[in-house]
Amino acid sequence: MTTDTGQRPGPARHADGREVRKGLALLVLAMSQLMIVLDVSIVNVALPDISRALHVHGSEDLSWVVTGYTLTFGGFLLLGGKLADRLGRRRIFVAGASLFAAASLLGGLAGSLGMLITARLVQGLGGALMAPSALSMLTVVFAEGRERNRALGVWAAISAGGAAIGLIVGGVLTEYASWRWVLFVNVPVAVLAVVGALRLLPESRDERARGFDVPGAVLATGGLTVLVYALVKGNDFGWGSARTVLTLGLAVALLVAFVVVERRAVDPLVDFRLFRSRSLLGADLGALFIGAGLFAVFFFLVLWMQLVHGYSPLRAGFAILPMTGFIVVGAAISSQLLTRIGPRPLLVVGPGLGAAGMLALALRLAPDSSYASVVLPALCVLALGMGMTFVALTSSAVAGVPPEDAGVASALLNSGQQIGGALGLAILTAVSTARTDAIAPAGPPTSPGYVSALVDGWALGFVVAAGFLAVAGIIGGSLVRLRPADVVPEPGAEPVAVG
Repeated sequence: MTTDTGQRPGPARHADGREVRKGLALLVLAMSQLMIVLDVSIVNVALPDISRALHVHGSEDLSWVVTGYTLTFGGFLLLGGKLADRLGRRRIFVAGASLFAAASLLGGLAGSLGMLITARLVQGLGGALMAPSALSMLTVVFAEGRERNRALGVWAAISAGGAAIGLIVGGVLTEYASWRWVLFVNVPVAVLAVVGALRLLPESRDERARGFDVPGAVLATGGLTVLVYALVKGNDFGWGSARTVLTLGLAVALLVAFVVVERRAVDPLVDFRLFRSRSLLGADLGALFIGAGLFAVFFFLVLWMQLVHGYSPLRAGFAILPMTGFIVVGAAISSQLLTRIGPRPLLVVGPGLGAAGMLALALRLAPDSSYASVVLPALCVLALGMGMTFVALTSSAVAGVPPEDAGVASALLNSGQQIGGALGLAILTAVSTARTDAIAPAGPPTSPGYVSALVDGWALGFVVAAGFLAVAGIIGGSLVRLRPADVVPEPGAEPVAVG
């Protein structure tokens, strides 16, 4: 069995002495990472079809199809890493992939929104077990240096492009098969990942790893889930109703309990001493607000394209695809500037461009708006800003962090982005639904007056999203004070995933 005892001499080997076939091992790990990242976005273009098939009325309940996955994925990511280090990375990877496959099958067979949301919650848990296990196994299989950097480059490329691939794959499956296939497609992929892991990947664990904080993970994810539920249901229950107040109170109690447990735990899920670093704190808070604002683009625009303009799922996927190219351009610009001017200016300019793109959508989006003259330019500006931001956030989160805490710091950044996306989408759907309900005239949902009110609600959501991105820029400018010499981008550092 391979253990973590410093740099490993010689090639990676299985417990029986066989040399690991690195090309096939990388294929298994890359395939699993693509499935995890892809599932954040693959359902977006299928949302209108899901709404019609399961008789869902209102975007606030539909948002749980996206939020359910991101909540448990972000909430259990740190615990997944600790379980992998302690119990065995391959073992936890196989368990996560098996759970992912079962949840995908359940979701594809779902006959109600409740069953689909439950499946997405379990999918997120499976992803939280798989992702850190896969990345840890990659560092075991590939020796430090050029070999590992190349493997990490493949990993980073998949992480960055997974959201775009998800939109296209989701569009193809929804249009030519059924929305259920955006979930069914995971089953054979997960099965291949399990078989490949058992045959091609060596088992490894960190013999120095201590316990794992299950109560902390349950309290954090439970508190966030209850909070999102209160935000989503606030319009239905009434914001001043006893049910809303009690639900919000329960969420606060669970999150306070999480803080108390973490401060007393011997091996806490989140070690609060890490937040003494202003740069790490600024990066994590920035990722939280970036996620809160960015998820609105995919959710609201896909609904606008399909429900208002009649786009097919595939056409909607291709319509959002240009974002990926401009994210890559922004990331390349940021990488060149990072060691010259430091991350702070990038963390102000990047979110500023993102906020400008959001406001352009908010001010110009209408039922009869043109994609080419209204939506596409705003998406390009937004994506350019986000590409600049992602690289600076990643570098700021790990700069100056001790090597033994680098993995935790990276996981905190990704958890913050996923949790921010879940909370932000809940807030934005609540705001947009309240606006639509307040101005919609009486009549069927297909009437011109109701459609206009619906788009007006989404536009208000974009305004709030722009505010989230602006707050991220203020946080970056205030807390991150790193000099250019303080940040050296990690080869193959994993970017924050979007979708």
